Amino acid sequence: MGWSRRAFAGRAACVGLLLARGFRLSAEVEGSASIMVRSAMGDEHEVGGGVVLTPAKDAEIMRSLAEWTMLSMETAPNPFGCDIVSTATGERLMRALNAVGTEHDPSAHAEVRTMRLACAKLKSPSLKGYTLYTTCEPCPMCMSDALWAGVDRVVYGATIEDANKYCKQIQISAREVARRSDMVCIVDGPVEQAACVALFEHPKMQAAFKQWTSRK
Repeated sequence: MGWSRRAFAGRAACVGLLLARGFRLSAEVEGSASIMVRSAMGDEHEVGGGVVLTPAKDAEIMRSLAEWTMLSMETAPNPFGCDIVSTATGERLMRALNAVGTEHDPSAHAEVRTMRLACAKLKSPSLKGYTLYTTCEPCPMCMSDALWAGVDRVVYGATIEDANKYCKQIQISAREVARRSDMVCIVDGPVEQAACVALFEHPKMQAAFKQWTSRK
């Protein structure tokens, strides 16, 4: 398939931006509409011509999300927060907390809830072109939802192992869920792990965990 001048120019600009941000090109298929790039950390990402969120930007978004989630300690303590942002621009589409208790819904994890709200806002079941940030590594349910929604990337803070020190978890990593799928989603993390683990360690959150585990 041939490239138009505009498409070629846009693709060349994307390559230049990637190189400037510390990425290097990997082998690619001739005529492919996407580009495989490898970060300085060795992670390989596929992009289709938009701006790639950098590791520094990932950290900035995660710190902001952790700070916002920490505000819940003054009202209804909750360590689980989620952002969905444009992969191309970093602009936030939706942000929400876990609402299992308040909505009496065991599926209202932060990631699932944020994806529901984001899809409703877009009036589409697809979140292709978006990256999901979460203060804790997604459980299999949440990671499966991200795959079905076509999310480009999932970036997490605390790990499942971190969370399991304080609350029950299903011991299957987000990367393992993605690996067993025929849908593609990059999983990156942990990012700003200490800031996200601090949500679980907050004294008010610790008191809330005791109430959670005592519920019948």
